[in-house]
Amino acid sequence: MVATPALADGVVDNVNGMTMDAQGQVIHFTGLVIGRDGKVVRLLQSGDKRPDRPDWLSNQKGRTLLPGFVDAHGHVIDLGFRALELDLSDTKSLDEAKAKIAAYVAANPDKKWIVGGGWNQEKWKLGRFPTASDLDAVVADRPVWLGRADGHAAWANSAAIKAAGVTAKTATPAGGRIEKIGIEPTGVFVDAAMGLIEKAVPQPLPKDRDFALQKAQEILLAFGITATSDMGTSMDDWLAMRRMGDRGALLVRIMSYGLGVETAIRVGGSGPTPWLYGDKLRMGGVKLYADGALGSRGAWLLKPYSDAPGQSGAGFLSDTLLQNYMSRASMDGWQVAVHAIGDKANRQVLDAIEAMEGTYKGDRRWRIEHAQIVDPADLPRFASLKVIASMQPTHATSDRTMAEARLGPDRLTGAYAWATMLRNGVSLAFGSDYPVESPDPWAGWAAAFTRQDANGEPFGGWRPEEKVTREQAWWAFTAGGAYAGFAEDKFGRLAVGQAADFIIVDRDPFLSSPTDLRATKVEETWIGGAKVYVRKP
Repeated sequence: MVATPALADGVVDNVNGMTMDAQGQVIHFTGLVIGRDGKVVRLLQSGDKRPDRPDWLSNQKGRTLLPGFVDAHGHVIDLGFRALELDLSDTKSLDEAKAKIAAYVAANPDKKWIVGGGWNQEKWKLGRFPTASDLDAVVADRPVWLGRADGHAAWANSAAIKAAGVTAKTATPAGGRIEKIGIEPTGVFVDAAMGLIEKAVPQPLPKDRDFALQKAQEILLAFGITATSDMGTSMDDWLAMRRMGDRGALLVRIMSYGLGVETAIRVGGSGPTPWLYGDKLRMGGVKLYADGALGSRGAWLLKPYSDAPGQSGAGFLSDTLLQNYMSRASMDGWQVAVHAIGDKANRQVLDAIEAMEGTYKGDRRWRIEHAQIVDPADLPRFASLKVIASMQPTHATSDRTMAEARLGPDRLTGAYAWATMLRNGVSLAFGSDYPVESPDPWAGWAAAFTRQDANGEPFGGWRPEEKVTREQAWWAFTAGGAYAGFAEDKFGRLAVGQAADFIIVDRDPFLSSPTDLRATKVEETWIGGAKVYVRKP
């Protein structure tokens, strides 16, 4: 009897392959068989017989193969715009920022408004917010509007303030703050107050948004991110994603969370959309905001800020309104993800979930985005209410000195508490919150198990009791992100029936020091069994 030859559609062979099983245990393999549908048919070990006549073969010559990263929290089109506009994220002082602004203005004489962002007065060691007069000294002849790194404050020059019609008499909107000296606006607008200026800023054209999406996709693929949550997709963003999908150019898988209930209902009608374009795009959830950010003192705290005793931040929604929005989304089957950074905001969201859990049963996968400062008394509630903690490891390394100043040592027990979440049995999903931070998952992975920044600071890690293991961090950046988006049956691991979304990298991440891990280069990115990115030499 003649053996029937094994037929297959494609083989990626001769790899140092690693993935995880459903229990989070590391699995090693040396080859990958991929079906014509772009899904994994089989993981091959070194002694296994290879298919006789594959349609194609990719010999990786011993290079390391890993599942693609799943960023659980990003802002896709914002990432593209940040790369295309004035980007101040690398500036280390106000003077450096001014020089970069001046150079950008000189290089863009035709722009009617200068827009961009990424500044952080904490990184500048300024001890205050920047002012309109700081900007006026660089550019006074046209409006300038620059978002803070966290997206929860923005900085205007006098021309922008004038163009928006804002004066000393302008009322501060609820959920916002106008920074002032006496009664005069200083130039920084926090949270809801940003809308006072934004209404005057020219909006990007649809083709601009398409270009930003294309740019964002290039950045994500180069980092090895094959899927991402888009946290707060606007109607215009969704249309750009659909246009790219219609052209067959959408490569990264996007789990979209509509910006508020209204956006989600306009997109999905009676509930979440199906997966579109071969599992590349789905709007399955709603993104809500409970408060602002720590750096701009907009995070809502139970007690006043240690470095600003007159301020406690602000909640964006009353308890009733938050529950109404969450209920409206849940009744149509939308997953609810709520931004909460301060301990009072986290408590408000947990209270809302507790009030609704009897009504909305089943697998809801409530998400709290960031969960940065949680009162220790509230930490166990994440597990009891089955709330996913969607957290960003690089926030801890970027924020630590600022967090210590804002909160004082006594309130840091429940801060960035990744290990406590896992010990309590909470599902952890890691991301970067790009473009607030770089989307670089290697930096996030290293930060998660060291609690140190790229310079190895602080020695031993910041609040090291909250370190997770290298494997736990990897899970949270892959399978954890997929689970958080109801996509664990589609991607996040390399297993039979899962999408063949993987990366080829230049080193073994389990044999690398934290410094070497941060230096990892992605050589190739594959999505659905197709090569979509190759690093240029």
